[in-house]
Amino acid sequence: MTSELRKLPAGFGRLWTAQTVSSLGDGVIHAALPLIALTLTRDPLALAVVTAAGTLPWLLFGVLGGALVDRWDRRRTMWVTDALRAALLAIPVTAAALDVLSIALLAAVAFLLGLGGLFFDTAATAYLPDLLGRDPALLERANSRLRGTQTAASGFAGPPAGSALLALGRAVPLLADAVSFAVSALLVRSLPAVPRPVPQARESLLRQARAGASYVFRDRLLLGLALRPAVGNVAFLAVETVLALFAHDRLGIGTLGFGLLLTAEATGGLLGAATASFLGRRLGTGTALTCTAAIEGLAVLGLAAAPNPYVAGLALAVCGAGMGATMVLAPSLRQTIVPPELMGRVASTSRMLAMCAAPFGAFLGGWLATAYDVRTPLYTAAGLLLAMTAVTATMTSNRRVEAALRGVAPAAGEPPTAGEPAREGALGAS
Repeated sequence: MTSELRKLPAGFGRLWTAQTVSSLGDGVIHAALPLIALTLTRDPLALAVVTAAGTLPWLLFGVLGGALVDRWDRRRTMWVTDALRAALLAIPVTAAALDVLSIALLAAVAFLLGLGGLFFDTAATAYLPDLLGRDPALLERANSRLRGTQTAASGFAGPPAGSALLALGRAVPLLADAVSFAVSALLVRSLPAVPRPVPQARESLLRQARAGASYVFRDRLLLGLALRPAVGNVAFLAVETVLALFAHDRLGIGTLGFGLLLTAEATGGLLGAATASFLGRRLGTGTALTCTAAIEGLAVLGLAAAPNPYVAGLALAVCGAGMGATMVLAPSLRQTIVPPELMGRVASTSRMLAMCAAPFGAFLGGWLATAYDVRTPLYTAAGLLLAMTAVTATMTSNRRVEAALRGVAPAAGEPPTAGEPAREGALGAS
């Protein structure tokens, strides 16, 4: 039976539900945590510490975390991590109830939640191709659904829910996030086991981490896939840093209008995720990735030149569509072609590159707006995205993609069976 006609396995439904619930909790805490911090201090530096603390684990432990995930049972890593995150949130919930919450505690909690996110996200990325037999079409369908619901839950439903719950008390959104982690842990615990990869010779953790990173940098296709989000984060953070100021000063819109602009971008993201598989089939994955990169650059260019809020909203929706499609196609391809024993390290290396690029983009946007004009960061971001498109076009071409797919083991088209012994070159891990 062809992969286009095959159904996604029942286990995927539980994984999908778990990640949707967890994404909703992420959206709640993403909106509530800065607002909770704002009730404790007006010091911008202290507020920045809370925000930055959640990203530090990726910068400090990204590659090592991937190496650990490749050693551990991936399903167990996911449910234990979410159970620990649920338990962790009991600390700030209690502190809020006793009115002893502090900025230092919030920063510590944000850091530990980010560390848990590193392990959960890396393990989930590595587990999904095991569950689906590294089938390219099934992976695209699965990632399209995961990306779409993640955008809806964390981008649409979660933030307003977090703000509303905060009105009931500082402990309430924290408690809601804890419940989301607990539900996710229970669902993930029920997922099917999948075969383990062929064991590697025992090496030091640092040596394994280096091997995973060098695997990305030596493979031009994987490097091209990693450069997309890294350069993209420089560009998009440069835009995000000044977007509110641009909307107010150049487009003449207030808080409500700014919220609608962000909604337009998220709506485009949903459309892009839903159409990613179609684009991949029609154009080929490599060409589709080049097209979505070009669309993102042109959309940001249109945003920079936008004469009114309506054009700006359309530009952001188009940019969101390009990003949504990219975030389905690129991970699906990576999950198909990377050997299972390296999946955690490759995924975490790519994510770490993207996370390291983000602060530079924020600094760049602020500096350009201060030194020149509020539109300058947008034009610069568009130039970066279009230059990145030109550089990575040959690295992620259809020819390279097809060659990589031909190197995948023939058994990758069939889903693994729980308890089935791993075959040489077949997927595994859990």
